[in-house]
Amino acid sequence: MRSINIAIDGHSSCGKSTLAKGLATELKYVYVDTGAMYRAVTLYMLENGVVSENEGFDEAELIDSLSEINISFNFNRTTGNSETFLNGTSVEHDIRGLRVARCVSQVSKVKHVRDKLVYFQQQLGKNKGVVMDGRDIGSKVLPEAELKLFVTASIEVRTARRYKELVEKGVMETVESVQDNLKKRDFEDSNRKESPLIQVPEAVVIDNSRLSKLETLTQVLDLANEKIDNH
Repeated sequence: MRSINIAIDGHSSCGKSTLAKGLATELKYVYVDTGAMYRAVTLYMLENGVVSENEGFDEAELIDSLSEINISFNFNRTTGNSETFLNGTSVEHDIRGLRVARCVSQVSKVKHVRDKLVYFQQQLGKNKGVVMDGRDIGSKVLPEAELKLFVTASIEVRTARRYKELVEKGVMETVESVQDNLKKRDFEDSNRKESPLIQVPEAVVIDNSRLSKLETLTQVLDLANEKIDNH
C-alpha cells in the first residue's frame, strides 16, 4: 500500500492541528506543524528585539537574523505529542501565547521567511506519508498532495476554542481580545501578498462548527483511506 500526502489548510483555531495529529497517529504518518515553525521564527525575533509587538520590525534586520534560526521537531514520549524546538530548546509552550499570535501573521508575510520554511517543508514531503497543516499547504507547499482539505468553523466557535485553550494554559485574556486577534489574523492571512490563505478548487471543505473532534477525524479518515486505496 503506497502512502499519500495530506494537506490541511484553514483559519486559526479551526481544529487543523488537532485533526492533523489525529490523522498522522491513525495512519502512522509524519505530522508537520507548519504553523509552529512560523511561530518559532516569530518568538526568536521577539526575544532578540528584532520584532516589537507595538513598533513592528525592520524587514532587512529580520531577514539577516534568519540564518541564526534552527527549528526541529521531537516526539515527547511523556505527552505523546511532537514538540517544537528552537535552536535546541523546547518552545512548545512559549509559541502558543497571544504575544506570538499578535505578531506571527506579520512575520509570515515576509517572503524570505516563507521561502526558507516552505523549502524545508517540501523536503519533508518528498518521501510521502506526511500530514501537514497550515495556510498555504495545498496551494504552495504540497500542491501535488493526493488529499487536500480546507477546514473551517464559525468565528464564535473558533473564539470559544481558542479562549478555552489559553485558559487551560494559564494565559489570561478576554474573550473579546481573543476574537479580535482571530479576525485580524483571518484578514492578514487571506490578504497577504505572499502565499495567502486560499481554498483551492480540489480541496474538500470540512466545517466542524457542529462536529466533535472524533466526528471530524472519522469523516476525514474515511476520505484518506479512500484515497490510499485508490492510489
